[in-house]
Amino acid sequence: MANALSSVGFADTKRHYPILDGLRGVAALIVVAFHLFEAHAASRFGQIINHGYLAVDFFFLLSGFVIGYAYDDRWNTMSTTEFFKRRLIRLHPMIVVAMIIGALMFYFQASPIFPRIHETPVWLLLVVMVIGMTLIPVAPSLDIRGWSEMHPLDGPAWSLFYEYVGNILYALFVRKFSKLLLSLCVCAAGAALVHYCVTGPTGDVIGGWSLEPGQIRVGLTRLLYPFFAGLLLSRVVRVGHVRHAFLLCSVIITVALALPRFGGEHDLWMNGLYESLCIIVVFPLVVYLGASGDVKSGLSARMCAFLGDISYPIYIIHYPFVYTYTAWVQDNKVPVAQGWPVAAATLALCMLLAWLCLRFYDVPVRQWLTAKTMKKTGHAGGYGQGAGAGT
Repeated sequence: MANALSSVGFADTKRHYPILDGLRGVAALIVVAFHLFEAHAASRFGQIINHGYLAVDFFFLLSGFVIGYAYDDRWNTMSTTEFFKRRLIRLHPMIVVAMIIGALMFYFQASPIFPRIHETPVWLLLVVMVIGMTLIPVAPSLDIRGWSEMHPLDGPAWSLFYEYVGNILYALFVRKFSKLLLSLCVCAAGAALVHYCVTGPTGDVIGGWSLEPGQIRVGLTRLLYPFFAGLLLSRVVRVGHVRHAFLLCSVIITVALALPRFGGEHDLWMNGLYESLCIIVVFPLVVYLGASGDVKSGLSARMCAFLGDISYPIYIIHYPFVYTYTAWVQDNKVPVAQGWPVAAATLALCMLLAWLCLRFYDVPVRQWLTAKTMKKTGHAGGYGQGAGAGT
């Protein structure tokens, strides 16, 4: 997902924010590490990198910011259909390959913690894979893993499903909202987020990956505030000039996602309040600071470009490896002290595979689809990316 803003198809007129690319990569790597260490956690109260899941909410905010920045002033020359084509070309090639990877690794994850793998025939696995390639959530009867995931071959694909929901809402309705109306939506969505975090049953925003009504509520709650807030931020903010912004923002994001859980089982509101503050205050501040900085050349520029390049591929392909690692840890009762070298090797493997997918699959396929679509529509401009987990 390199050069997120210069690749949206309007590079000749739009400023590029390379630091936002780099920050997306930092958050994506933290997500992978969080998921690997999660295999060792007995409960949500003892997870290492405890708030790593908040990276998804950060991605949603980045997505709203970049989509607003890239497309708000283009609707006089771009149809809704063309917008959807751009988003499909940007997001969907990696979704397809992620489902293939998930299917190839599925039977290697056999473990008591995945109770339905042994009873799943190959034909049913292939059906779930094909449905997953469309990103349409599967019915509970097709839950071939037993974890109640809407995409049992690649759990994090749930967030891409909501990414599409956000894109559809933007294209059909929200792009037409005035700043005042959008501000009211941000306030309402923020209030719903705080209410759920502080008074909800878990004291956190973990969830969204299932078609159960309660999980759908969590998914929409996690999407709407950050996506709307990012969009509003792109419309009202005037970026400043912040030195060392990439380092500063990377530290803030890392600390915010890695802090231990606040409170205990009887003080859930404390952690809910912390997560509300992160999503409502800290993440918009980080996006502002990142947009206000710049990297001209040298190590920082190369690091931002590399992290931005692999951020979406590694996010969407890493979880089949996490399933496998989790099965190994749980079956063999592997402690963190013994398992971390394997976890580190898994992270390195995911980074390598993400780069290979980007270099030899994702970029060529998107270029081919873009060229083919341009011939039919006669429109110039690439079908590029935004700055969310999958945008």
